[in-house]
Amino acid sequence: MTGPEEPREPSSRLNRLLDEDPADLYENAPMGYLSTLPDGRIVKANRTFCAWTGRPPADLLGGRIHDLLSVGGRVFYETHLVPLLRMQGAVREIAIDITRIDGTLLPCLLNAVEVRDDDGSPLLVRATLFEATARRRYERELLAAQRLAEESEARSRVVQKVVFDLAAATTPEDVATVIVQRGRAALRAGGAALVMVDGEADDWRELPALRPVRSEGLSRELLRRLKEAAGSRLALELAQGLRSIVLDARLRADQPQLAATMAADGLTDLVVVPVSADSKRLGVLVLARGVPARGDLISLEEPGRHQPLSPAEVDLLWTLGRQAGQALERVRLHEQTRQQGERSAFLLEASRLMADAADVTETVERLAGLVVSGLADVCVIDLVTEHGMTRPVARHRDPVRQPWLDRLREGQPPQRSPMHPGSQALRKGRTQWVRDADEARAMFEAIAVDGGVRDVARRLELTGLVSVPMIVDGRRLGVVTFAADRHRKPFTEADVDVAEQLALHLAQVVDKGQRFEFEARTSHTLQASLLPPSPPRLPSLATAVRYVAATQGVDVGGDFYDVLRLPGEQVALVVGDVVGHDITAAATMGQLRSVTRAMSVDRPTPAVLIDRLQHNWDLFELQRMATALFVTLDPATGELRIASAGHLPPLLCQAGTAEYLPVRPTRMLGAPPAPAEEWTGVLPVGATLLLFTDGLVESRGADIDAGMQRLREVAARSCTTDPEELCDRLLAELTGVHRADDIALLALTRTERPQLPGA
Repeated sequence: MTGPEEPREPSSRLNRLLDEDPADLYENAPMGYLSTLPDGRIVKANRTFCAWTGRPPADLLGGRIHDLLSVGGRVFYETHLVPLLRMQGAVREIAIDITRIDGTLLPCLLNAVEVRDDDGSPLLVRATLFEATARRRYERELLAAQRLAEESEARSRVVQKVVFDLAAATTPEDVATVIVQRGRAALRAGGAALVMVDGEADDWRELPALRPVRSEGLSRELLRRLKEAAGSRLALELAQGLRSIVLDARLRADQPQLAATMAADGLTDLVVVPVSADSKRLGVLVLARGVPARGDLISLEEPGRHQPLSPAEVDLLWTLGRQAGQALERVRLHEQTRQQGERSAFLLEASRLMADAADVTETVERLAGLVVSGLADVCVIDLVTEHGMTRPVARHRDPVRQPWLDRLREGQPPQRSPMHPGSQALRKGRTQWVRDADEARAMFEAIAVDGGVRDVARRLELTGLVSVPMIVDGRRLGVVTFAADRHRKPFTEADVDVAEQLALHLAQVVDKGQRFEFEARTSHTLQASLLPPSPPRLPSLATAVRYVAATQGVDVGGDFYDVLRLPGEQVALVVGDVVGHDITAAATMGQLRSVTRAMSVDRPTPAVLIDRLQHNWDLFELQRMATALFVTLDPATGELRIASAGHLPPLLCQAGTAEYLPVRPTRMLGAPPAPAEEWTGVLPVGATLLLFTDGLVESRGADIDAGMQRLREVAARSCTTDPEELCDRLLAELTGVHRADDIALLALTRTERPQLPGA
């Protein structure tokens, strides 16, 4: 076995290198060595330093070290490095750039010590220099990364502030204020403006209007020139996205007026940032650069020089544009929701007002008043009636201008011109919309029949008009016209929708109202034809009759009265009530009154008359049962004969008293026959006999006995020899606004004793 391997002896070359180590180490060291006098003159430099600089030793020796430094390095050498050496005697790791012979810079780290004599006076400066190219690159990359991180953090703070501020915005103006101020600060721009698009910017066939919502630091002239430059290419301009409009030779050639304005305002470029939401282009944020921001004492940028946007700035501006668009869309949706709520409340209030109206005239008056309070400045309603087109209402919001509208109402009804929007709406059966002032002016010029009408139309200053036909089941009932003047915003699609809904509701109300009024007129005519004429003039007797219809249902019923002059100077009185409150009851009442008159020709007694009616009821083919009270009176003697077919007894009033006569009723007419009992008595002079139907004493809140008692009390208190006055007092105290049943009254007063012949 062999022992452990012994170390090899160094080679001769290695020994030679080790023997020459001090000198060789100095000359070929991996760093530069340099010795200078206190005044900076180089007295010694190693071969490594000479190689770095590209200069031979002969060129370096005797020269000054600051001649090898960059401009900044020279300043630093004189102001910092030399004083530190004098004060500390040494410096370490000082970053300094050495200028090579080709003019490039060599980044170095310098360590130096100052050699002094026994008195402390400087003799020599010895320095070592390490190449720091890689380190400097690393430091630059590190600084760049740090700067990017700081910029990113700053952008995040800007975005957070924008989002926070936009969350509190409730109007487009609020959004514009936030985005203009934040965008201007983020780009350090001299001015900014948010310009909104009114209309659809994507439709190349239309030219949407541009509306500056907020502007700071930009002149009106610049905004006007920018709008003119966009012109009909607005959709194309918006589609190009974020870009800069640079003040250069091309802009001066293409848009000389815009370029001149930018130059006059000291601008270098305009940054145009799209403002959009969900691919919908809402407008642009315009940022003007070139004017130094207030408070800047020194600007490192060359005046008039365009500085391109950095990727970080582009990203920030894109974010601001999207945030602004989303905020504007949110505000728009919020505003639409609010307006929809207001429109719903408006329509609900309109329905309530129309429901509470008593008739068609009151309905249109109420609706017109509501319309001019919120929806339009003018409301005109024309109705188609059996007498032609009528204009029951024309209302203006301003009472001062109402007389002008009245003159236009009288001088220009819609039927006088087929070009009138109301006439066209009624003829075509659809809404007619005059959208702007020019169209309205041309319309009035076309339909005006004289200069006076045109002058009135000009005074009203109408800028928009909507005419909506009222149609129900194909029947054209009229037209509603809404107009706005220059003091109100133009009508929108939502306004027209509300107008059409109002017209639909009004049409339904007018249709029902007209039908009801027709039925009411028909019922009044029928009732008047069925009731007897005014009572005849009777000697020694005063009569009064009243018929009051119920307030529910149609104004016809089965209550009736009659006063007949019988042969032999006798008088017959009848009050009756047919079961029901409708047309059939009214028809039965008319038939019954005619039959009663025919049967009274041979002067039967009241009991006999009831018996005849009972036994021949089927022969008469009367469709309803009825109650009736029959009375015969001899005016000369005051003799009374009374019989009741299920009817309430009559009331006798005299000398402040009132008593019911004890007439016993038999079965009502139409029931199985039963003998009728007849009451006989005398009607004194000055006394009044009152016949009535149950509508006078019945009510939902009290039974009929209480009503009978109250009638007796009121009649006793109101007793008078004037039957007209008695009827009025009874109706005033015993009836109210709402009546569930009809009322028929017949009052007869015996005024004096007639003179006998020869007396």
